[in-house]
Amino acid sequence: MRATNAPLRLIQPPAPGGAATNDIRSIKPPVDIPSGWEWVWWTLAALALALALWWLWRRWRARVATPPPAPVVPPHIRARQRLEAALRFIADPRLFCIEVSDALRLYLEERFHLRAPERTTEEFLEELRRAPVLTTDQKACLADFLERCDLVKFARFEPTESALRELRDSALRLVDETSHEPPATPGETKDPPP
Repeated sequence: MRATNAPLRLIQPPAPGGAATNDIRSIKPPVDIPSGWEWVWWTLAALALALALWWLWRRWRARVATPPPAPVVPPHIRARQRLEAALRFIADPRLFCIEVSDALRLYLEERFHLRAPERTTEEFLEELRRAPVLTTDQKACLADFLERCDLVKFARFEPTESALRELRDSALRLVDETSHEPPATPGETKDPPP
């Protein structure tokens, strides 16, 4: 072996500016390789977003297009309006009595949950006789009213205009008397309507 007298060279650390080119570099992070399925996920995400926007748009349109609910008109006010509208038929007693009778029957059905319009006068008065919703005087007044209307509607009775107005006034009186709950006297309990 041949001995060399050459001095040993020491490896010096790189210069502070990183000028050394032969030093060891750190490991690079892994590179993502596209699998080819990303477009499916992006398409599904776009469809989901479009569906959510469509649903919100429909809901907004429905809310804007829906008119506010009409105020509830109490039965006694509707009955008074029907009885006023019946005056246009005062020249025809039969039509007038049909309108007045229907207005009062509808009022009694709405106010007391009696099945008035679908029944004959006798059936209705029999049900009313057993129901505790009207006083005895009110029941007698109603029976008289319905019998006078039936005379005009079915027996072709021709009353005068003043008799027709009196008939309407008796219906208005009954509506006014029953439009509100009477105050309970002390010690009396009132059962709720059926």
